Amino acid sequence: MNYSIKEIFFTLQGEGMRTGRAAVFCRFAGCNLWSGLEKDRASAVCQFCDTDFVGADAGKFKTPQALAERVAAEWPSKAGGVPYVVFTGGEPLLQLDQALCDALHEKGFEIAVETNGTIAAPAGVDWICVSPKSTAELVQTSGHELKLVYPQADAPPAKFADLAFETFILQPMDGPERLANIQACTDYCLAHPQWRLGLQTHKIVGIP
Repeated sequence: MNYSIKEIFFTLQGEGMRTGRAAVFCRFAGCNLWSGLEKDRASAVCQFCDTDFVGADAGKFKTPQALAERVAAEWPSKAGGVPYVVFTGGEPLLQLDQALCDALHEKGFEIAVETNGTIAAPAGVDWICVSPKSTAELVQTSGHELKLVYPQADAPPAKFADLAFETFILQPMDGPERLANIQACTDYCLAHPQWRLGLQTHKIVGIP
């Protein structure tokens, strides 16, 4: 596997059940639901992505060990706690494999993935967050959290409520209707207590 990486950085997790936890974020280049090019957005399955995942700006890594070394270099020395890496994208499961999980486990890392759920996660992933997108078929139908960007006309919360996830989160869609979407999520969570309101706290506090 030749791993193409858009960026690697150390920050706090800004979303979901592990909000506030220090983590190395490793963003893979590429996605299977949108090319990342504006000219293709209107015809993409996912039309609301706000992330740049085009290009291997952080490099291409020929071995899992090489990428694991690079990820480990971002974790502060003598920091305490369990080293934690979040793989994201684009769609990380186009590239994240068992060999890379093994290499990071050898370095003591706990491994999380944030995926659109269209590809099954390798067994070595310790924390699975699935964020369904529009009409895309879910293959990964179990995990630790299902984080649904809301509203999506083709992906209502009820469609996913019976899946095998520990926690169900509604995250307001960003953009010009953000405040209205926050209110819509709040109202839905109050009416359907299975769901929790999730905010993008990294945008609120101004960190990557």
